[in-house]
Amino acid sequence: MERICLTILSIIFTLSLANAQIVTGQVTDSDAQPLPGAFISNISQAEHTHSDYNGFFKLNNTTTGDTLQLSFLGFEMEEIIVKDVTTPLQVTMIETKFLLNEIVVSPELDALNILAEVNLKTNPVTSSQEILQKVPGLFIGQHAGGGKAEQIFLRGFDIDHGTDINITVDGMPVNMVSHAHGQGYADLHFVIPETIDNIDFGKGPYEASQGNFATAGYVNFKTKDRLKNNQVQLEVGQFNSQRFLGMLNFLKTDKHNLYLATEYSLTDGYFESPQNFYRFNSMLKYTGQLSDKDRLQLTASHFSSEWNASGQIPQRLVDNGTITRFGAVDDTEGGNTSRTNFLLDYSKTITNNSFIKNTAYYTLYDFELYSNFTFFLNDPINGDQIRQRENRQLFGWTSAYHQEANIGDAAVYNTAGVGFRNDQSFDNELSNTLNRRTTLSSTQFGNINETNVFAYVNSNISLGKLTINPALRYDIFRFGYEDFLQNEFQTAAISKTILSPKLNILYNQTDALQLYLKLGKGFHSNDSRVVVAQNGEEILPAAYGSDLGFIWKPKPNMLLNVGGWYLLSEQEFVYVGDEGVVEPSGQSQRYGVDISVRHQPLSWLHYNLDANYTVARAIDELEGESYIPLAPDLTVAGSVSITHPSGFYQSTSVRYLDNRPANEDNSIVAKGYTVVDANMGYQWKRFDVGISIQNLLNTEWNETQFATTSRLSYEVAPVEEIHFTPGTPFSLRAKLAILF
Repeated sequence: MERICLTILSIIFTLSLANAQIVTGQVTDSDAQPLPGAFISNISQAEHTHSDYNGFFKLNNTTTGDTLQLSFLGFEMEEIIVKDVTTPLQVTMIETKFLLNEIVVSPELDALNILAEVNLKTNPVTSSQEILQKVPGLFIGQHAGGGKAEQIFLRGFDIDHGTDINITVDGMPVNMVSHAHGQGYADLHFVIPETIDNIDFGKGPYEASQGNFATAGYVNFKTKDRLKNNQVQLEVGQFNSQRFLGMLNFLKTDKHNLYLATEYSLTDGYFESPQNFYRFNSMLKYTGQLSDKDRLQLTASHFSSEWNASGQIPQRLVDNGTITRFGAVDDTEGGNTSRTNFLLDYSKTITNNSFIKNTAYYTLYDFELYSNFTFFLNDPINGDQIRQRENRQLFGWTSAYHQEANIGDAAVYNTAGVGFRNDQSFDNELSNTLNRRTTLSSTQFGNINETNVFAYVNSNISLGKLTINPALRYDIFRFGYEDFLQNEFQTAAISKTILSPKLNILYNQTDALQLYLKLGKGFHSNDSRVVVAQNGEEILPAAYGSDLGFIWKPKPNMLLNVGGWYLLSEQEFVYVGDEGVVEPSGQSQRYGVDISVRHQPLSWLHYNLDANYTVARAIDELEGESYIPLAPDLTVAGSVSITHPSGFYQSTSVRYLDNRPANEDNSIVAKGYTVVDANMGYQWKRFDVGISIQNLLNTEWNETQFATTSRLSYEVAPVEEIHFTPGTPFSLRAKLAILF
């Protein structure tokens, strides 16, 4: 497969551009800002294209007198008659309501991106925890007082905090390799929810620009380039919860924009032991159109957080009445973390057919977490509290060249990218502690230096109704670890490479029906400490995936996506950061069906539904002992949203997670749940007042659950059973926002 993809891509990239009669132009909004991804169709010639990153487009086989139709979600449809093909068009689109009937099922349409965008537009996020919930089929769980990264579930994976999903913000990595708490740790709390503009999302290992961890899928959050309005917002709620948000434009012209967003949150939480949680976020972003061909973005952000936690409690103590669901065995858990980011994004238009986009980033990060999962199992005197700590600097760069070409009757869009990423984690530590004060012993302690260099090529070949997308990615890793616990100075380094081919095929039967087949190879890396310990064995296990499905508009105001999929993982061989050990679990396979529906019966009424069924099993285990712990088999999420012209808005959402095995033989079961959330409000001129309610029905549910062996101080023998963090009870919060 690698040779076939490489041969196809080599031929495409070396062919010369064919001469064709074309029309060029740029699509912008009323603020003169480019609109990437607008759909441009020549209804006279049955030709179509999309605008690029800077809003520019090129449409083939166009003659004077042809009618162009332009559509973009959230904007009024435009029709233009071409008067002169030699003069570039400048099209300004007017913002309007979000209408599903404006979606055209084109070869360039990504069904998952559209589904995620509908979620975001019809039901905006109101908290950091909700950011990932806008991704169709993705579930999260919080189990450390809101300060720790969420546990993630997708396509039959308990992804922990990010081992099998690649998460980025404006192209900057969120996942932390060789993290003190666990491989791929992805803490999104540095993102202010109201700054999110759209979501680029894909399931499976099919996107060449996404590398490490992109096996179950990837998510890239794009922040806003400019603010429509200045905004000041205050929120207050139960459990001494407060949040302040400020978003201010400092500069707003056609060519330049600068804004500042700041967020401050605090809460005691719903646990009996107060969390004393606080979080501070700030982001400063500049966007400038330096010339017709040069666009620059600079972003600086800072995040800090501190919290206490009640930890995961054993079911037996709740059952016998020793503690309540919101009690604790060890309430000295908790932690603190901070992250400072600098991001540069520069794109340059080279010709009417090509542009180059460069992204560079630098991050300073620190993390300290105290946990106690087993209580007095290992140390009956002092207890089993552990500390995980690190200080890190992370930097990298990516450059991608984009080119449109015509080869005979085929329209071709080529992308070639190169880049690198370097992580330097200092004093990466796992220690046994007492009351957050005394260090009893160290299990892991050292410096990590890990580098990933990569290159990829990707081509979209449009042959009428058929689109073929071959791609190839090549990654080089260097893992380095300096172990401070050795008597003598020792630094070990090991290198490894992996080649990942992809092939996607789309067939557009009509402008309302698309069939697709996706094939691809992805991977996730292991922790550098494990790489050194295993001498480079099994450090880049691959995943092989396939998706077959369709996206269909049975009527103009309804969108339906149905797909079946299969994923084979070579080795679920991961580093368990809580214990400093390696747990290989052999090959695994997952397969399932995803169903998504978006319906807009009225211009102000939306229905959304995502249902996902998965079978996840280990391949090398005996029947009945092949369950993958905590792998969800059935998840359902849906919502009904109202955005009325009068200014009234309301949304009710429900999410369902089925019972799932907590261990390999399914003798211990993690209980499922159904939770309903709601919000409503009213916008009047420059004022926005509203309330949001979590767990509207006050359901008793467990947000995270683990099969854990623990022992209490007075117990003679250890017990293995469910340990859980309770989900939020009924929780009401009110807000007042002023726009100016």
